[in-house]
Amino acid sequence: MSTSDPTSVASGQIASGNIDSVMHENRLFPPPADFAANACLKSMEDYQSMWDEAAADPQAFWADLAKKELHWFEPFKETFAWNEESCVAEWFSGGKTNAAYNCLDRNIDQGHGDRTAILWEGEPGDTRTLTYNQLQKEVCRFANVLKGVGVEQGDVVSIYMPMTPELPIAMLACARIGAIHSVIFAGFSAEAIADRNNDAKAKVQLTSDGAWRRGKVLKLKETVDEALAKSPTVETCIVLNRVGEEVEMQEGRDHWWGDLVEKASDDCSATPLDSETPLFILYTSGSTGKPKGILHTTAGYNLFAKKSFQWVFDHKAEDVFWCTADCGWVTGHSYLVYGPLAAGATCVMYEGAPNFPDEARFWEIVEKYQVTTFYTAPTAIRAFIKWGDEHVEKHDLSSLRLLGTVGEGINPEAWMWYHKKIGNQQCPIVDTWWQTETGGIMMSPLPGAIPTKPGSCTKPLPGIIPKIVDESGNEVDENQGGWLTIAEPWPGMLRGIWNDMDRYKEVYWEKVPGKYLAGDNARYDEDGYYWIMGRIDDVLNVSGHRLSTIEIESALVSHPKVAEAAAVGRPHDLKGEAVAVFVSVTDAEPNEALRDELKQHVRKEIGALAQPDDIRFTASLPKTRSGKIMRRLLKDIAAGKEIVGDTTTLEDYEALAKLRDED
Repeated sequence: MSTSDPTSVASGQIASGNIDSVMHENRLFPPPADFAANACLKSMEDYQSMWDEAAADPQAFWADLAKKELHWFEPFKETFAWNEESCVAEWFSGGKTNAAYNCLDRNIDQGHGDRTAILWEGEPGDTRTLTYNQLQKEVCRFANVLKGVGVEQGDVVSIYMPMTPELPIAMLACARIGAIHSVIFAGFSAEAIADRNNDAKAKVQLTSDGAWRRGKVLKLKETVDEALAKSPTVETCIVLNRVGEEVEMQEGRDHWWGDLVEKASDDCSATPLDSETPLFILYTSGSTGKPKGILHTTAGYNLFAKKSFQWVFDHKAEDVFWCTADCGWVTGHSYLVYGPLAAGATCVMYEGAPNFPDEARFWEIVEKYQVTTFYTAPTAIRAFIKWGDEHVEKHDLSSLRLLGTVGEGINPEAWMWYHKKIGNQQCPIVDTWWQTETGGIMMSPLPGAIPTKPGSCTKPLPGIIPKIVDESGNEVDENQGGWLTIAEPWPGMLRGIWNDMDRYKEVYWEKVPGKYLAGDNARYDEDGYYWIMGRIDDVLNVSGHRLSTIEIESALVSHPKVAEAAAVGRPHDLKGEAVAVFVSVTDAEPNEALRDELKQHVRKEIGALAQPDDIRFTASLPKTRSGKIMRRLLKDIAAGKEIVGDTTTLEDYEALAKLRDED
């Protein structure tokens, strides 16, 4: 591999293969020399050596890490077993451990009890700091509260709360006693809460009186009351007093969090749990139908979250790590709670919106807490670009040493802005690919070892074996897109869909037997770097050529007047599908001249075949609350259809309504 000229090259040639790749990015950024010198893995040789070791004997590799990195009440007897019929893995069977113990007590046992675990910033500006000692006591108190209201091992606790320290405290309290937590983003509707509660048969509901969002109070308890009227299995509701709202409390069912905690002991031994004890259910929307309850279990998930955190973020004891994700998403589970805390990290946790009271809030927090590692979504980065550089320039970001992205592929030009404006061209960027189902990061640059390319998640982590195949399951050649699969099991993998194991087998294991089907299209280039090309359902079939939505969107976002773009297909009599794009501009005037300019720009960047037939301007795109663009809804709009399917995760219904009104 050699350093390339730092220019973006687009090819108009259409490659043969399962999915055509029409765009080529050849900018290459090696790790800064001073970063690599102090990194855990310092070179491509270091990375390759570890990856080869894991590939040669995966079970020995993971068994050795499990023995070293987790506390065991009883050692495991078998590293791995696979059930061919159910397609369910077992990792570290026969062993007994506890995720809360690994996140708290183990750090305290190693002499780190006085280290800061959580630096919390509330949206109104209130703050709290919790050391590992303090966090452990709070977790024990709440674990005793849960036991006091009848929660036993295997019971499901539903959590619908703001981003306050009580949220991870509740998660870890469940883990401590063997209860299963189901965190629901505090913004979902009552109907969505009830659906999840009923599917999981939740016994206890945790919530708060309200939550702050852009200076206003979201009435969480009111929403929960409506949901609990349709959640017959919920016996108890525990309510945190966060905003001082007056709320209705149903006698016998509802209890104030503070009243229960005040009476609870801070002594609660962690329950030794079998390695495969369910740890949490996390509901994620399918493309159609009801949300899927993804199940993760204790030991394998805990180990994979910890090691992927340490490898990808090159974590040092003095680092201050900020993952901006809400705990309602898997990113918050793995890289705010279970991964960083198991590694003894200091984590920033922020309650509110990134643009309240103004668009500089994130950078104010970076400066205030001297954040060294910043992990956020491409959607947020594109919003920062749209808001303007002046908000960044108000604050000193020199504490930053590493940047990360998560959620969906990042457009190369957004990557470059992040690199230059936030990282001052000194911070490696770890562009991470993974899913709720994988439990942790699967592919990412290891920042001291792997040179980065804007828009590429580069290489698989040790122990991860990706294969790109066509629809018949045959591997495709380099730079030919296909279905992304994982060929070997890994400890963090999902163990099923709650209450729907038939769907689990059908979605993930039956289409490509013997491999996990990720549901994404991808390709690898001549350097063995991986590029995510969008969801399998998002491929456009234009005149017999299968085009990636991400490549078209990247071309549009590279135009200086475009803030965000989403590409979808609509029916076309001659082409089969036409390319329709939805564009949010920066400060430009959306008009016919700009529409023509953007069409020509795409033609120049990646060829005539990808030139959009339709360009629609919009102030904002419909997204999930985790920041992913809901292309399925846009496809329905472009085709002139009524909106169908699950919209419970939609962030901004106004954006959707405006787009429909324009149709």
